[in-house]
Amino acid sequence: MIKKIVARTQSSWTKQEGPYHQIVLSSRIRLARNLCKLPMPAFQNETSGFSVLEKVKSVAETLNRQGNERLYYYRLNELPALERQILLEKHLISPEQREDGVNKGLLINKDESISIMINEEDHLRIQVFCAGLQLEKAWELADQIDDALESQLKFAFDEQIGYLTCCPTNVGTGLRASVMIHVPALVLTQQARKVFSSLGQLGVAVRGLYGEGTEGIGNLYQISNQVTLGKTEGEIMQNLTELTIQLVENEEKARQWLLQECTAQLKDRAGRAFGILQNAAILNSQEALNFISDVKMGVDLGLFEDQLQGFNLNELLVLAQPGFIQRYMGKVMDSSERDITRANLFAQKFRTGGMK
Repeated sequence: MIKKIVARTQSSWTKQEGPYHQIVLSSRIRLARNLCKLPMPAFQNETSGFSVLEKVKSVAETLNRQGNERLYYYRLNELPALERQILLEKHLISPEQREDGVNKGLLINKDESISIMINEEDHLRIQVFCAGLQLEKAWELADQIDDALESQLKFAFDEQIGYLTCCPTNVGTGLRASVMIHVPALVLTQQARKVFSSLGQLGVAVRGLYGEGTEGIGNLYQISNQVTLGKTEGEIMQNLTELTIQLVENEEKARQWLLQECTAQLKDRAGRAFGILQNAAILNSQEALNFISDVKMGVDLGLFEDQLQGFNLNELLVLAQPGFIQRYMGKVMDSSERDITRANLFAQKFRTGGMK
């Protein structure tokens, strides 16, 4: 199964469906859990780390036999570095999981909507992805998985404060809800910094495409709750959903203002990006993501001819990544080779289409 996953650009979250899908690319629920009587990953030795892997693997096999959603188990150190890089690029593992380590594991389902990291910062990081703004739907599935695992494993839990985690910010529910948003108009109208600052005051973190410590390349950002202690899962999701809808409304207003007041400039920006993607001979990943962003906004605002409408630009976010480029071509390449190959691939993708 892993060979199929790393060979395709489509993931469950790249489908253009779900509420507010033009601006909210995906929703994710992540639950942090640790097993009782075993050191947390930061304090593990090789024996205790292996014990966690074996316990989780055994439980997954049991749940699969019981007719639950089938989960495929992998030890990450047994996967090639390139495959781990692609799993990172598809948001299925974290940067920490990508690095070499003998006791890091992964459980994943067929359509990539479920990804459970083993021995990351916590023993288990249960992730569920949905397209668009669907935090409740993602939570329902995550809760089912959590209950199924907890029926077989004893999690570290305190009656007063809740689930115990390695990082204090995850103590309590252990829930981190997040959405990936595309907000080019807020960036272009220079409202993004102010909006993101206000979100921070409301207990919401704003991060780049790959989470903490990364930049918002391609006008893509992740927003998530900062607090898990003292709040219920429902309160966390409701708060983030309401703030996301407000953010969507702000982005939509900014897009309409640009369309009315800066029509020529907007068409020129989208058209230039389209032309470069169609004709460039060299294209690095950051450039590709920024140009995809401009074309995506043009498509969303109806600036292109019908033949580009419905074209799934989300999957190009995966195709633009260095690991996937090499997997696609079936060979290891240096950055110069990747940039030339990326330009050729994008030229093929954008051979049709035009401006209104």
